[in-house]
Amino acid sequence: MPKLKTNSGAKKRFALTGTGKIKRKHAFKSHILTKKTKKQKRNLTLTGLVARVDTNNVKRLLCVK
Repeated sequence: MPKLKTNSGAKKRFALTGTGKIKRKHAFKSHILTKKTKKQKRNLTLTGLVARVDTNNVKRLLCVK
């Protein structure tokens, strides 16, 4: 069986933690920032975790078991 190719878009957007969870960045932080509050922008800067329902799809894109 041939080697699987990692999805290049996914490898730029997601990172694995030591425990096997998948880190992600929040959306809505790139433009139109004037109407967003400081608190909202500050919280969007932090990383989040991919929901449990989506982890299998993301792991398939990253070629991780």
